[in-house]
Amino acid sequence: MLPDTRTGPDAADVLTSNDLLAPLQEWLLSQPDDADTARPGHRIGMSEVDGIRQITTAFRDLDNRHGGVLSRSAVLAQTDTVLTLLKTSTYTEAVGRELFSAAADLASVAGWMTFDAGRHTAAQRTFVSALRAAAEAGDKRIGAHILQCMARQMSHLGHVDDALDLVALAQYGARRDLTPAAASMLAALEARFHAITGNTADSEAAAARALDAYERVQPTAEAPYMAFFDLPELQATLGMAHQIAARHLDGTARTRHVRRSADLVQQALDARPEHRRRSKAFDHLGLARTHLAGSNPDAAAEETARCLQLLGAVHSRRVTDRLGELYREAEPFTTTAPGRDLREQIHDRLTTPTGPGI
Repeated sequence: MLPDTRTGPDAADVLTSNDLLAPLQEWLLSQPDDADTARPGHRIGMSEVDGIRQITTAFRDLDNRHGGVLSRSAVLAQTDTVLTLLKTSTYTEAVGRELFSAAADLASVAGWMTFDAGRHTAAQRTFVSALRAAAEAGDKRIGAHILQCMARQMSHLGHVDDALDLVALAQYGARRDLTPAAASMLAALEARFHAITGNTADSEAAAARALDAYERVQPTAEAPYMAFFDLPELQATLGMAHQIAARHLDGTARTRHVRRSADLVQQALDARPEHRRRSKAFDHLGLARTHLAGSNPDAAAEETARCLQLLGAVHSRRVTDRLGELYREAEPFTTTAPGRDLREQIHDRLTTPTGPGI
């Protein structure tokens, strides 16, 4: 059996269903407290808040370039330091809101990198801490961003109903504050998750909403944490929704979704910024899976090789988990040389130690 972070006891210990959702609803709908100016400790000003945001930007860039494995410990240490500052320092109400918002953003990056490293319970705990900070800041937008991160984790772990509920919670909780990019992102995730459940009609309706919302996006008006959701990211997300939907269909409907998936993911790959290496790896992997859904193992093997070439620079357990899915999906094609080659490439890479997280 190939290594997979989703099959171990750590993944089994994540909170699901009402155990997860009930407390999140309370935190998302809570109101920020007034700053405790009487608390003894260091006085925090906007210069410190700006410093936290700069640190967050640096870690986010490392995550995009190299995955979450290598820098996970460092970002968690920084997050612990900042969360401690929230409890031990003094600040004005205005600075406090900015401070909690910045802390929420940093913690969201820490949670995401921990998730990417395959540490699922720790990632979930960190996301919850991030959401608490967002609630204290009264920042519904960053709260919605954190919830979509959690939704992606739940989907990765196979809890698709929870993923849909988290998206719905984000959409409702931030309904008066959602920017066009956030609305598009959440609708695109909804399309993907509905496709997983086989509900292709709702998937296509959500995809249409995502495209409509994206037409109103003004990148300069979006927060830095939304920079990842550009047109290539939208195309890749919807392309994967079409690929997943194709697996539930036959005949011309399946062919239509396969072609649409291949077009969208290829467009995403062609337009990806160079530093988004992990996203490029996912794009190649997604194209390989789409080609298999279209019974084209030759093209799938080529895309698999391109994905594996990127893993020298990218250390991501999410990517390796998904490669395991591709390995299983290629089993019906083992009567062909490309199908066997694809599986051998993945097996050799995932069972040979080549560095952290691979």
